[in-house]
Amino acid sequence: MSTPRHVIFGTGAIGLALLDALQQRGETARLVNRSGHARVPDEIEVVGGDARDPGFTTSVAKGARVVYQTLNPPYPEWTAQFPALQAGVLAAAQAAGARLVSMENVYMYGRPAGRPLTEDRAYDAHTKKGQLRGRMARELLAAHTAGRVEVAIGRASDYFGPRGGAQSNLGDRVFPAALAGKTATVLGDPDQPHTYTYIPDIGEALAVLGEHPDAPGQAWHVPNDPDTRSTKQLVDLVYQYAGQPRTKLRAMPPLVLRALGLFNPTIRELTEMQYQFEEPFIVDSTKITNKLDAHATPITQALTETLTTYRT
Repeated sequence: MSTPRHVIFGTGAIGLALLDALQQRGETARLVNRSGHARVPDEIEVVGGDARDPGFTTSVAKGARVVYQTLNPPYPEWTAQFPALQAGVLAAAQAAGARLVSMENVYMYGRPAGRPLTEDRAYDAHTKKGQLRGRMARELLAAHTAGRVEVAIGRASDYFGPRGGAQSNLGDRVFPAALAGKTATVLGDPDQPHTYTYIPDIGEALAVLGEHPDAPGQAWHVPNDPDTRSTKQLVDLVYQYAGQPRTKLRAMPPLVLRALGLFNPTIRELTEMQYQFEEPFIVDSTKITNKLDAHATPITQALTETLTTYRT
């Protein structure tokens, strides 16, 4: 089978949102993950293999025009797996002569320190995951600067939306509870303003980065609603749209999170990232809106659409 113009490494919420955005453009894509299986239409090809193996990645992406990296190993395995996964996808894009669009988060910046996060912010991460993200971003941009491969980077804040699941702070612990009139649970201080990025907006932004002539060589914050609200305000809206008379919300205390981390490796890795909820955490996406004409879905519409997916 001939390789499509687009090859997506990763079939999580972001990879599938990207597929949706490409299909809306009349494009198709080959998806790549470890198992070779994903919840996609029958006509979409899914190939299984180890993305850490450059021989495999080069073969599966041969002939592609755009290669997308949306892989995200489990938190406890970041240090062991993530650099090798990125290296494998980078090798594939370089061998194919394709543009590489890489999905990142904003961990590399460290604490906001009272200022919105913008793309020109220094990499001042104090966490091991943030420092790793910084090193990986520098490697991609260095490969672009050296002329080895054309690279565009998308960065999102904490995401929510279709397929967000348990990994999202505004996910499985919130929407089902609101629909049932039960108590939702969130991490961190719910009264702090916090940017949440809508998953379909991430998919659309990555598609834009794959096609826009001005995208390569830079990092771009994918679009966020500029009216940043607190987690509590967003949960209030979810309960309102769910038809509930009042919000029922509890925040998991840091001490409880640390105690649970003694027995759960994933929760243990979450504790170092709780600084994001201790002060206003605002991710500015003005750059991609002004320069690439990519816009965020209004947060009220995004919450309503997400609630609909949980209803069905």
